[in-house]
Amino acid sequence: MKKGKKLYEGKAKIIYATNDKDLVIQYFKDDATAFNNQKKTTIEGKGVLNNRISEHILSNLGQIGIKNHLVKRLNMREQIIKLVEIIPIEFIVRNVASGSITKRLGIEDGTVLKEPLVEYCLKDDKLGDPLVAEEHIYAFDWATKEEIKKVKKMILRINDFMIGMFRGVGIKLIDFKLEFGRFKSNGKNEIILADEISPDTCRLWDTVTDKKLDKDRFRKDLGDLIPAYTEVAKRLGILHEQSNVSAVNVTKISSIKKRK
Repeated sequence: MKKGKKLYEGKAKIIYATNDKDLVIQYFKDDATAFNNQKKTTIEGKGVLNNRISEHILSNLGQIGIKNHLVKRLNMREQIIKLVEIIPIEFIVRNVASGSITKRLGIEDGTVLKEPLVEYCLKDDKLGDPLVAEEHIYAFDWATKEEIKKVKKMILRINDFMIGMFRGVGIKLIDFKLEFGRFKSNGKNEIILADEISPDTCRLWDTVTDKKLDKDRFRKDLGDLIPAYTEVAKRLGILHEQSNVSAVNVTKISSIKKRK
């Protein structure tokens, strides 16, 4: 499969065309951003870890019937994925109150919610990805009622699976962001899970210590995030082959970059 022209570049990934109109190549960058791109830097090795972690999670979700855009991982930084028309909504799934919801509503950080809370945000960096109601989605034709019904059903299944997966390796799934897209299948649009699932898009806390193992380390200046992402990958059983990224090598690269 040949890599073609760049179709899109976001804050964390680049999408390239291929010689197959239904497939594209997704490249994971080392860029780290927060607060709607107001805080940004480059963290060597982040893209490699996110590529591996997202591949692992999406592959496992596929095995339980959650259709998603992942076809296969090509190399350390790239995946072949299905080309989808992204629904312009970020679906935020919260199991524990943290981040923006605590500021908006005055909720104590770490408050366990009685049941999962799903919030909708319009995907628009210029507007700061504002929170919207389900009625807005229908009023402005961002998605149909049938599509949102399917998405909600998938979200609950994804959340249940991921809570169990992370709990099994000593990690609490606090919240996470999902995106969905329309994929043309047999002439009809099929709603599938898209984007990535990684420590960039999830809040992950150690079960015992509540240590942050996600992008909050960068947002809140809690220390180098590479060791935290590496820890997540190790617990998930991803970093075990000598030929792949190792915790020692990634951490060493990051440390060298910081000293320069």
